[in-house]
Amino acid sequence: MTREARRAPDARVRWFGLWDSYFVICYLVTTGLVFTSGVPQGLRLIAIGALTLIVPWYAGLGRPLMLRHESDRRNTVFPVGLFVLFGVATAADLMSSFALFAVVPMLMMSLATRPALVLGVLGNLLPVTMMWLRGGAAGPAVLFVLLASLLGIALSALLGLWIKRVVRQNKEHAALIEELRQNREQVARLSHQAGISAERERLAREIHDTLAQSLTSIISLVQAVDAEVEAAPAAARQHLALVGRVAKESLVEARAFVADRTPASLQESSLAQALRRQADGLTAQTGLLVRFAVEGDERPLPMAANVVLLRAAQEAGANVRKHADARAVDMVLRYGAGQVGLRVADDGNGFDGAAASAAERDEERGAAGQSQGDGGGFGLRGMAARVAEIGGVMSVVSEPGAGTAVEVKVPLEEAAE
Repeated sequence: MTREARRAPDARVRWFGLWDSYFVICYLVTTGLVFTSGVPQGLRLIAIGALTLIVPWYAGLGRPLMLRHESDRRNTVFPVGLFVLFGVATAADLMSSFALFAVVPMLMMSLATRPALVLGVLGNLLPVTMMWLRGGAAGPAVLFVLLASLLGIALSALLGLWIKRVVRQNKEHAALIEELRQNREQVARLSHQAGISAERERLAREIHDTLAQSLTSIISLVQAVDAEVEAAPAAARQHLALVGRVAKESLVEARAFVADRTPASLQESSLAQALRRQADGLTAQTGLLVRFAVEGDERPLPMAANVVLLRAAQEAGANVRKHADARAVDMVLRYGAGQVGLRVADDGNGFDGAAASAAERDEERGAAGQSQGDGGGFGLRGMAARVAEIGGVMSVVSEPGAGTAVEVKVPLEEAAE
């Protein structure tokens, strides 16, 4: 249970601890006054006995009722019994009327406001009624007791209303604390689910950009070896060596993303060098003419920008290899003022659509040549997500028979953040 969940019941217990102390003081003062009064000893014993019975009556029935704030027949039994015991004590000795300082608050805490006020008024009028019924009291004494009773009625009403307000606020605070606890639990649960989804998305992108593409390349090379093993053994051996190299690189990449480290191709080289190796690998695997160039002054980039641009080049190269049926590819890395861009253009089949965003390309995958990616198009969707995470923009320009150009632009300030 959280600290907020424990706070409400703890606050009620502390508040009732103070009230219990006040109740004990009222009982001791009242019984002390009764013990020193001038009434016959038998009446004093009756008054003290009635006052003493109020203690277990409150502890056994009233206090649990007030703590739980329940509404049942005990809300009637307890105040009626309390009023009867107070009436017996007051009838035996008028000094017992000092118990009203404890009786009225208990009536207010166990009854609704109106019935509690009615019983409180009756309790304050009880001493005057007893003096009037006994006769023999002097007029000034009756007047003094009457004025004291009226003052007691006013104080009892104010005290009772204040107690009701405190009890109501305690209930509201307890409800708010419970609601806050539930909301925090819900936020924690949703945050946990969002974290799981984000991690799944990250792993899916990493697997697609590394293992899936490498496995696709290995499958293509093995198929080429199978076709060349008899007719062109030298070419088959060359392709087998390439298979081994791709498999080793894939293993290193897999270990890197499992450990959530920098991609292996960027650990000991610059982005331009990693992209050049990517272009050379595409040429070795497909026989395409892949031209790589750097425009602008090459400079260090934030690692986030390096990773996004490298993964974009890998995805664009994979789409060219699988779908474009191209003869040549141009890969250009541009360093500009406040941004860095990568453009991968091929002279392949292209597809219908002058310019499309990542979301639009995902919708056109069923008919688009290069836009068809692995896993139902997860590659382009993953590329767009990577670029958007660092504030970049990805665009595609393509026409049927005129090739396709994929361009990614990353603002360096946002990438650094």
